[in-house]
Amino acid sequence: MTPEEVGQRVVALLAPVEATASVSGGQSHARATIDVPLASWTDALRAARDDAELACDFFDWLSAVDELADGFDVVVHLWSTTHRHGVLLRTRVPRESPTVASVVDLWPGAAWHERETHEMFGIDFAGHPGLAPLLLPPEFEGHPLRKEFVLASRVAKPWPGAKEPGESEAGGGRRPIRPPGVPAPGEWGTTPTPAGAAGVGEGPRGGTPARPVRERPARPAPGARTQGAGATGDGPAAAGEPPTGDRPAPRDEEGTA
Repeated sequence: MTPEEVGQRVVALLAPVEATASVSGGQSHARATIDVPLASWTDALRAARDDAELACDFFDWLSAVDELADGFDVVVHLWSTTHRHGVLLRTRVPRESPTVASVVDLWPGAAWHERETHEMFGIDFAGHPGLAPLLLPPEFEGHPLRKEFVLASRVAKPWPGAKEPGESEAGGGRRPIRPPGVPAPGEWGTTPTPAGAAGVGEGPRGGTPARPVRERPARPAPGARTQGAGATGDGPAAAGEPPTGDRPAPRDEEGTA
C-alpha cells in the first residue's frame, strides 16, 4: 500500500471519528501521517495493528514534539512486517494538562518510550505501570526537551554552532594554520608569490613571499686572500681584527722570522 492508501484506510477504520491523513516528507521514506483526536488515541493504534490490510504489528518508537502554546504532539510510528509499510499516528495534548492514555497494554515495548517522553516533556501517560525516572537523576528539576527549558551550558558559554570556528564576539577570525611540513600555495610551482608581498597567507597567491636569491662572493685565490679580505666584508677586518698584512710574520722552529 502507498502512504496515501494507508492514510485513507486508517481514516475509514476510525469513522465517524474525524481523523486527518497526510503524507510526511522523505521521498522514498515518506509515511502516512494521521492526526487523531486525543480521545481516539488508543483506538487508532489498535485499528492499525488489528486490521488485516494494515497489519502494523511492529512498534517502532514513540516521542513528542513541543508546539509551544498549541501544546504537545505525541507521535508513534508503527510498521508492518508483512506488507512492508509504516504509519505515523499523532495526537495533541494541551500544555496545561498534558495527559494521554498509555498504550503499554497494546505494545509492551512502549513502556520505555513513554517513560522517556514523560521525563523529557512532562507528559503523563494514564495507565502506565510506572513512570519512574529513566535518564535523569531523581533530583533533576524540569523537562529538558521543552522549548522553554534553559540549558545551563548555554548560559555559561555561547552556542558553538552560532559562529564559524575561530570567530569571537569582537569579530574577525583566526588565520588558517597549515600542518607541519605542508608548503603554502605560493611556495611551489613556476610562479611563486612576489617578494615584498605581505606575510603568510596574504600574498597574491596566498603564500609566503619568495626570498630574494643571495649572491655569495667568489672564493678568492690563495695568493689574493690578504688583498680581498677587507673588501669583501667576510674576512678578519669585518670582525675587528687587524688586516693580514699588518700581522707579524710567523716564526720558524728556530725562532727566526
